[in-house]
This record gives sequence, C-alpha cells and structure tokens, in this order.
Amino acid sequence: MENSEDLKPESPKHPSRHFRLTALLFLGLLISLATYYYLTNYRFQPLTLKPGTLTVLTQNIPTAYYHGPEGEMGFEYDLALAFAKELGLKLEIKVVDTISEMMEEIAENRADIAAGGLTRTPAREKRFIFGPDYFTVRQELVYRKNGPHPRDLEDLKNFDFVVLARSSYEERLRELRLKWPELKWQTTADYSTDQLLEKVWLKELPCTVADSNILAANLRHYPELKIAFSISKEQPLAWPLNKNRRKLQKKLLEWFAIFSKEGHLETLTERYYGHVEIFDYVDIKIFLRRVKTLLPTYRPLFEKYAKKFNIPWTLLAAKAYQESHWNPLAKSPTGVRGIMMLTRTTAEQMGIKNRLNVSESIRGGAQYFRRLLDRVPDSYPEKDRRNVAIAAYNVGMGHIHDARQLAQLLGHNPDLWSTLKETLPLLSQKKYYKDLKHGYARGYEPVRYVERINNYRDILEKKLKPLNENYLLNVPLRISHTGEL
Repeated sequence: MENSEDLKPESPKHPSRHFRLTALLFLGLLISLATYYYLTNYRFQPLTLKPGTLTVLTQNIPTAYYHGPEGEMGFEYDLALAFAKELGLKLEIKVVDTISEMMEEIAENRADIAAGGLTRTPAREKRFIFGPDYFTVRQELVYRKNGPHPRDLEDLKNFDFVVLARSSYEERLRELRLKWPELKWQTTADYSTDQLLEKVWLKELPCTVADSNILAANLRHYPELKIAFSISKEQPLAWPLNKNRRKLQKKLLEWFAIFSKEGHLETLTERYYGHVEIFDYVDIKIFLRRVKTLLPTYRPLFEKYAKKFNIPWTLLAAKAYQESHWNPLAKSPTGVRGIMMLTRTTAEQMGIKNRLNVSESIRGGAQYFRRLLDRVPDSYPEKDRRNVAIAAYNVGMGHIHDARQLAQLLGHNPDLWSTLKETLPLLSQKKYYKDLKHGYARGYEPVRYVERINNYRDILEKKLKPLNENYLLNVPLRISHTGEL
C-alpha cells in the first residue's frame, strides 16, 4: 500500500508569489472597473441633459417659484438662475405638482436638478446625490392663534390634521409614531404646504406641519399663524441630483462655495426670509394718530401727484400707508423701498433714481398705479376698475387675467370686482390654477390688500370730511350763490 503522504499534492515552492500574483490581478480588475465607471459616468458625461440649458424642476409655490407682479421670482428660482448664469447656460424651469413627481423625474434623469426646497433626509440620500446644504429648517406644528391646538406630541394624537404626502413631514411622523402609536394624520398631494397653512388660517384645519422657512414666508400674509412646537431638529435643505450627475454636482459644489463666501446667499436669504415688520392692520388708533402727526407732512405731495395722474389723493395716501405706514425709509427683504415701497424694476420703469426720496417715490407710485389703471378693461365700473388696479399692484396683472378667465370658465361675470373677490382666492388651489397661464397665487392676499386700502381711505375721508371727489382731486368746486353744492 502506498504511503498516504505520497497522495498529498505537492506544495508550491513559492506560496507568497502566487498570492501576490492573484492580488495584483484582482487589483487590476478593480482599477479597470473604476476607470470604466469614471469614463462612462463622469468624464464623458455631458454637463447637462440639454446642450446649453440647465433644466431645473421646481414647484409653483411662494418659497420656490412663482409669478410675481414683475415676473418670475422665488428663492429657488433666483438661486437656480444664478447657477445657470455662472455656467453660461439658459435656465429652463419645469414645474411639477408634487414632491413625489419631482423625485421620480430626478430618479429617471429627466432633469438636471430639483430645486424645490427639499430636505436632505437619510431615505433620500439612498436614492440621490445632493448639492450643498443651503438652508436649515425645523419642522413646526402650526395652528391659528386662539384656535384649538395640541400642547405637545402626546396631545397631538387627539387632533386630525393633514400634511403633504410623501414629504419629510410624513417621514418624521412615522418615526414619532414608534413612540406614540396612537398618532394619526392624513396626507394630501392636492395641496402644497403653503396651501395647507392657508387652510389653517381659514380655520378649515386645526393644524399642520411646515418647515420653518415656509412658515416664515407665510407669516407676513397670515400673521395669526402660531407655532405650537417643533417636531424635529434642524434639517438641511439641498438640491437632489440623479446619481449619474456627478460632474454637475462637482460644478455645483464649487460654484456654491464662492457664491456663499461672497455674501450672495445671505442677500438672497434676507430677501425672501428676512424678518419683516408685521403691521397691525386693525389698529385704527395708530392710523388716526399718524393722520395727525405724519400725514400733514406728505399730504401736499400726495395731492400734487394724484392730480397729475388723475387719481384720488386719499387713495394714494391710503395705499402708501398700507405699504409703509408713511415711513419714507421703509424697506423689506424682498427689495422694495421707500414710502410707496417700490421695487427696483418698477422704479427704473418710472424713471425713479432714488426710492428713498419721498417726492420721487410718491410720484413713481402714482404713475405706476395710473399705468395699471389704464390696463384694466373699460368694461368694469369705475370703482371696480380702481379695485382691480389695486389688486394688480399687489399680485400682478397676469394673475388678474387668470382670475378673469377662471370667472368665465365658472360662468360668472368677469367684469365685476365682486366676481374677482371670489375667483382670486381660487388661484391658490391646484385644481384651478394648474391650467392657467400664471399658475399659483396667494389669492386671498390681493383681496385683503384691496379691503385694507379702501378701509384706510374711507377712514381718512371721513376724518377729513371732504366735500366730494372733486375736492380729493384738487379740482375747485363750483359753489352756488347760496353757498350750497
């Protein structure tokens, strides 16, 4: 019988050399794979999907992108526009209805960037790469002042509330439900967070959840909204990109570092989210006091330019009070300045060089209002034409046209202000604005804006006891021999 040891395979003479050879082959394979991945997914990948164009997804909401009185604007829009200009590309905006749709478009690589005020969460980081963090927010539980609201998370289970579907809010609520199993909520894809906040303000919902930046942007319009408590720690906002867009991600990171260092991000943030004075629109005592103390100083200028542009001077004065409380140095983070709070673009159109100059500001405001008034269809009654022009001053003439179109679609008379009072608020609802040219608008805001100005004007005229409209226009009255009108 053969010796069992003779059956053993012969050991290699140099085992370490064999191991090194295998390791080198494996390492070479890894390098080849990495090189192939780099060449196919980075180096030879075009910077953007469309040559010469940066395609950006966003939502038609106030914190991202919307049509204002002077055209396209919004924090996300301005930021994306700045990046596109840096790259020498044309900005193409693609508006989607929901966060879910935005995520799917990016996942399918049908756009370059999603700029919708999106939170960078662990779940999203598994699907996408991200640009730099440009903002931090907290998720706030929001209710209306003096309304029923939860005192803490334990109490929240007793409230039926609604949040945005497939949002970071829903992710957070699922986490909280591990500790509070009775916690319940409803979700919607038919309304944005801004619209849910509006519903809370309208007392149609007891509360909702919103990022702190979205709440800040809405407080000027709905000052009665209050924070019950935060349901999250601070979270970063960032732009998601498809995982194949690493070359664009690199450009974005490099640009943003410079953009932020030079103070442009701070300026943009201040413009849209800076603290603004919330005027007490119902404090008539303050208004009457300023009628005595401030109005005499500015009244000659209101009368002068009202006469020049053929509008009631009390209307011009009331509008100035609504805008600035007759503060000639007033300013807001959105870039408006002066006693009439003119934008830079409007000032340039009216030939105004210094918006803080009281005379120039009042002249520019009167001239711009006259221009809007002349654009209102003659089919409106005269008083209604003024209300429509005031609303256009606030929301833009484009949204006025949309509200008129909507009125016709609903079978109402578009040539009445009473009709626009009903249709303008509908522009904040997706089912109405989605098929209109200028999209979403804070429809209640221009209606309240008109009402406040008319209220101030009415008080002013009663306080001053003018004889009639001719007096207000500085046109001498015809007096009979009896001294009666």
